[in-house]
Amino acid sequence: MTRLLLVRHGQTVGNVNQILQGQDPGELTDEGRLQAAEVRDKLLDEHIDAFFSSDLKRAVDTCSIIAEPHHMAVQTTPLLRERDWGDFTGMFIPDLKDKIWPDNVETIGQMKDRADRFMQMLRRDYPNQTILAVGHGIINKALQSVYHDRPMHEIEKMTNAEIRELIL
Repeated sequence: MTRLLLVRHGQTVGNVNQILQGQDPGELTDEGRLQAAEVRDKLLDEHIDAFFSSDLKRAVDTCSIIAEPHHMAVQTTPLLRERDWGDFTGMFIPDLKDKIWPDNVETIGQMKDRADRFMQMLRRDYPNQTILAVGHGIINKALQSVYHDRPMHEIEKMTNAEIRELIL
């Protein structure tokens, strides 16, 4: 079985300012870099066979900090990107209350399909290995929703730099 250590990226400027980042690159705060370093230190003695990250900067930067002492490259994939919020991207989250969603917001089904494809790839290409993957709040919920076969609203949101283990 494949062991997946699923991590959410460290705190970003957008998180602090309540901006809906979606698929914007994002920038870690000093606190976000510190959170990534804490995950790195916690996992120093873990054998990790591969490091994956969303291809968005905030996730790549988090994963690079975690992977550094393992001397391994970070593989990026758009399968781990955050939800595409379409026209809502970059907006102040409290201003979105009661707004009608634009048609160009990625659906739950589309996200869960990406999540499923990522886990299938890990099962196929990394059997019996330990993988660390850095994603985002909502795509990580989609991964766990598919894994546990539960609706996304039943999956607790991950905090910045939180780690959850899934056995695939």
